[in-house]
Amino acid sequence: MLFSRRHSKKPFIYLDYAAATPLDPDVAAVMAPYQDERYGNPSSLHQLGKQSRVAVDAARRSVADSLGGHTDEIIFTPSGTASDNLAILGVVRAAPVDKPHVITSAIEHDAVRQPLLALEAEGAITLTVIPVGSSGIVDAGAVLSAVKGDTVLVSVMYANNEVGSIQPVETIGRALKRLNKTRAVEQKHPVYFHSDACQAAAFLPLAVEKLGVDLLTLNAGKIYGPKGIGALFIRRGVILRPLVYGGGQELGLVSGTENVSSIVGLASALHLARRNNETEAIRLTKLRDYFIKAIKAIIPEARLNGHPVERLPNNVSVTLPGIDGEALVVYLSEQGIYAGTGAACAGAKGEPSHVLAAIGLDSAAVAGAVRFTLGRATEREDIDTVLRVLPEVLRFVRR
Repeated sequence: MLFSRRHSKKPFIYLDYAAATPLDPDVAAVMAPYQDERYGNPSSLHQLGKQSRVAVDAARRSVADSLGGHTDEIIFTPSGTASDNLAILGVVRAAPVDKPHVITSAIEHDAVRQPLLALEAEGAITLTVIPVGSSGIVDAGAVLSAVKGDTVLVSVMYANNEVGSIQPVETIGRALKRLNKTRAVEQKHPVYFHSDACQAAAFLPLAVEKLGVDLLTLNAGKIYGPKGIGALFIRRGVILRPLVYGGGQELGLVSGTENVSSIVGLASALHLARRNNETEAIRLTKLRDYFIKAIKAIIPEARLNGHPVERLPNNVSVTLPGIDGEALVVYLSEQGIYAGTGAACAGAKGEPSHVLAAIGLDSAAVAGAVRFTLGRATEREDIDTVLRVLPEVLRFVRR
């Protein structure tokens, strides 16, 4: 049952923006023509096909501009997960060495973690997983120290989806760029740098040259765009093998007829996110900090997960001792407050969070974790409503 209007003017309060965002009406309007009258295949030579090709090319230019890259460095994929898999499997399959070495962090999204674990289990790679500290940030020096002669890839996410900690991507990128110059002189293969920026794209700088990344993953569904469409930045000169073979679309790396309306939607959503990211980040940071302070005032034993400052503006991940996080989320949902316990993908599999375990939480603390993530529709009144409802729900859950 939804909470009464004495609590809120809204039918529900959505605080799970890290899992999914609503489609921006302006983005939906841009997409609409390509779901109806402009339905041509971009590979067709007739006028409808040419309209679609022009739309895809324009979207590619727009995404490249948002990243400070070139149009031939942007590939559209079916999802952020597909982009991560293409980056990892594509680099490994094209590697100039047998059983190449890959480096990653202990808090990566399963879209990165699982393909790497699968490759390791198959004996296709050797894998080094760099631990993180209690704040959920990987040490850049430890990443660089792990590089060996047969290392072909480093994959470290830009910002963590569960605890919000922002990773030292630019520091790693600069160092790997210097290292690759030395390796080039020595006629050694480069170490490519991949970063999953799905959660970061709405708030953090995405200039690929400054970040020093060779591959960057994006997901429209996290930035108020359509679900089921992603993009991968692939720096010129990076060699990948495709995962899907067929008609050779997307430079031969992602075969299959392009999803024109969603591609247009991704480009539009990213453009809007980049245009408004600084002001929205400031607004949400104030709400986030207010929320965290208030939770600790109400529940002194509450623990903030992730770095207190170097974190996404919208992320409030807390552990509440003595409660079951999943039960709390269910009961909050009955009150019309929609939150999460961590990664929605991990929750769907019923597995405990490897991220929370990596930052040092024991099984009881992991079980008591809840994640509130704020978004464009979040207002101070929404936070106050949650703070009024939370103590009563906690008493019920603890019974």
